[in-house]
Amino acid sequence: MLGPKLAQMAWRNIWRNRRRTGVTLAGIAFGVMLAVLFTGLADNTYAKMIDLAARVGSGHVTIQHPEYLDTPSLRRTVTDAARYETVAREAKHVVRVTSRISGQAMLATAANSYGAFFVAYDPSVEDSSTLSVLGSIAEGTAFEAAEDRGIVLGAILAENLHTRLGRKVVYTVTDKSGEIVSGLARVVGIIKTGAASADAGLALFPISALRGTLGYAADEATQIAIFLDDQRKGNEVAERLSGEIHDQSVLTWKQTQPDLAAYIEIDSAGLVFFEVIIMVLVGAGIFNTLFVSVMERLREFGILTAVGFSPAQLFRLVMWESLFVSVTGLAAAAAVTVAPYYYLHTAGLDLSDVFAEGTEVSGIVVDPIMYVDIYPEKLLLIAALVVVSTLLAGVYPAWRAGRVNPVETIRLV
Repeated sequence: MLGPKLAQMAWRNIWRNRRRTGVTLAGIAFGVMLAVLFTGLADNTYAKMIDLAARVGSGHVTIQHPEYLDTPSLRRTVTDAARYETVAREAKHVVRVTSRISGQAMLATAANSYGAFFVAYDPSVEDSSTLSVLGSIAEGTAFEAAEDRGIVLGAILAENLHTRLGRKVVYTVTDKSGEIVSGLARVVGIIKTGAASADAGLALFPISALRGTLGYAADEATQIAIFLDDQRKGNEVAERLSGEIHDQSVLTWKQTQPDLAAYIEIDSAGLVFFEVIIMVLVGAGIFNTLFVSVMERLREFGILTAVGFSPAQLFRLVMWESLFVSVTGLAAAAAVTVAPYYYLHTAGLDLSDVFAEGTEVSGIVVDPIMYVDIYPEKLLLIAALVVVSTLLAGVYPAWRAGRVNPVETIRLV
């Protein structure tokens, strides 16, 4: 008997008991829907957290002094930053490259003094798409040029310093030579992000003005931030740039943001465990359906053996049934998943009651409205797992069907 005829027989067989097949397909559809929605929520949430961390920190990929990661210091700089920027821009997946100076400073007013983390950037190159806090200026304005004078403070930091727009702040830093130097800046903007860590401890400077205070050259910085069109390409881009840049470190966001990377890895492991449980349950349901179906048809298999079917053909017949169950189950899953996926992709899931405003994970604010946006390869993986688990579930029933004894089974009533 030819394969296509076996396929036709298998297709008819799975619909001989419509109720049982329907229950099995419903189980597959529900399991796949849960796997797709939870994976899509995780993919979108992780991507937003990583992109936000890159925009708050130092990009998806960072070029910096080899010792800066372990012992951050304004003395450990990247010289000839313009040349490295040119090299980085030529790499595939790179969309933006910018130099920054970041470090610690002591800010003081006549009323109080506080330590802060500062970022000095070039306003002509950066905006809120690379430095997210620029989109959270509640009062005043950001800088217009790298040569501007002034300082932008977090809202809580400004309150702690008892200062406001137009007032002066003295900042003290350690320059490139290790000397303590001070500068005077006027408050031109107030940032209010909703994240306590940023609002209470962040200050912004125009990069050229701070270079003069620190004694840096015109193309000297502590970091070169590289932004990608897809954060998953970080390792690929870092490896390529490492092959071209030998005197500086090229790091991915996982290395510059280890706390966030650890959180995502742990959370992803929990999601994988959940998906494995779903697939095991789906596979168990399919195994039960196929095994019961085979045991009910032992007499039929005995007759088929008696008229010339080989054990291999019976085995293939049941495996065809397994394949059709998986494919039909995936079609049912697509039908029931489209509507909730579209809703969660466009409207999102509002978890404001669960996450208070300004809730942070590893210094990154959690968006209380979560959306579904699954990566295509993840969707294909889920589909492949369903097919594989279904085929594996059918192996023993298929083997059992191929070992029927026609003399004994034909006598069965």
